[in-house]
Amino acid sequence: MEITNEKTSPSATTTSADLHSPARDASEAGHPLTAKPWTYRSRRIGPIYIPAYASPPFQLGLVAIVCFLCPGMFNALAGLGGGGQFDATTANNANVALYSTFSIVGFFAGTFANRMGIKLTLCLGGIGYFIYIASFLSYNRNQNGGFPIFAGALLGVCAGLLWCAQGAIMMSYPPEASKGRYISWFWMIFNLGAVLGSLIPLGQNIHSDAGGVNDGTYIGFMVLTFLGAAMAWLLVDARAVQRADGSHVVLMKHPTWQSELLGLVETLKTDSWVVLLFPMFLASNWFYTYQFNDVNLARFNVRTRALNGVLYWLSQIIGAYIFGYALDISRVRRSTRAKAVWAVLFIITMAIWGGGYAWQRQYTRAETSAEGYVKMDWTGRGYVGPMFLYMFYGFYDAAWQTCVYWFMGALTNNGRKLANFAGFYKGIQSAGAAIMFRIDALKAPFMNEFASCWGLLAGSLLVALPLIMLKVQDTVPLVDDIKFSDETIEE
Repeated sequence: MEITNEKTSPSATTTSADLHSPARDASEAGHPLTAKPWTYRSRRIGPIYIPAYASPPFQLGLVAIVCFLCPGMFNALAGLGGGGQFDATTANNANVALYSTFSIVGFFAGTFANRMGIKLTLCLGGIGYFIYIASFLSYNRNQNGGFPIFAGALLGVCAGLLWCAQGAIMMSYPPEASKGRYISWFWMIFNLGAVLGSLIPLGQNIHSDAGGVNDGTYIGFMVLTFLGAAMAWLLVDARAVQRADGSHVVLMKHPTWQSELLGLVETLKTDSWVVLLFPMFLASNWFYTYQFNDVNLARFNVRTRALNGVLYWLSQIIGAYIFGYALDISRVRRSTRAKAVWAVLFIITMAIWGGGYAWQRQYTRAETSAEGYVKMDWTGRGYVGPMFLYMFYGFYDAAWQTCVYWFMGALTNNGRKLANFAGFYKGIQSAGAAIMFRIDALKAPFMNEFASCWGLLAGSLLVALPLIMLKVQDTVPLVDDIKFSDETIEE
């Protein structure tokens, strides 16, 4: 098998960009390298092209694997409803603590990510997922509800850091023409973690119709989350990342805590239109509580919940692929694509959640919580319909998240500003999740929770429409991107 070193561009056609390595281009532009020269060389092993280690696709792949192993396992556990327990009360309380701290830290996390760097930020984030899952293993043994609540609050801090760094990388590393594909690649790899994570409880509980999962499920998740946290140190510094054309990510050369705190305020001043996306941010995790606890946990036994989780996250992969690649169709202007995808989102919001309304009319919280209530198994009659509804819920989630990230990435290419955008997104998103978990913990009627999800999703699309119509440009000039940094066009 032949192994060859190549330039960072995979194109077979030689261009002027191919005549120079990104490492040399960076040096000539006045940016000293912060990674070793070998990280800038792409390779080909037979027909397989491997991007340079310090290139955007390779680095995004590493970030996706970290999220595959950390939030991916968290999602697999959350998808079972109630953190894998028979009753959702403890998990709801832990999640209220989680998303309360997440909403605060997440909003300001861009400051920390810009100042501390992506490796430390992602590693600290991953450790929080390990401790959170360990708390449920402990709860399985001693029923100490305080530990999951503490671990939830800690995870809120850690997750705020992780998701801010991830969002900044995903939106700022790729060139403008590829942002949709990069978002879809990340979302597909990340949700593959939830798919494989859901297979763990499915395999371990496939012959069980009990309400909760066993210790082995939690131990398996703990091993994987610890590995994910450690893998964060394989990343290169953001300043060392070079695109195929030799360009680099626009950042602050000398960030300080003061400059990054002021930058947070400056972002809201210079890009005040972004507040029109805030309702979409709020809606983006609002529906998880309803789907996981009030559909999956309420109606299905443990092995069927695990199967539903596998199908839900698989559908997310499909949704991310379709929407990510559609958002990068080059023959259609970006401003036109933004309007078209808004219309598609509105249509599927009405269609999928309309189907959800028909399903929700069939049961109430009082019925499913009554003593002796028998939960649905995949072998029972009537399972196919709700199975497909749950799959469409997963598809819709990926479509929504992909589009929101793409809308933010279409407003700027500045890595510093996008870190703040990602912080706003995750902070507001988590505030919504905290509110909804608290509502569910108070035993609100299922139909009321469903209505809040559908109404918020549809309403937030209407609020965002002016931004999409007026502020998404076909391209963002470099002169606009560097206004929010201490770099120059020459650099």
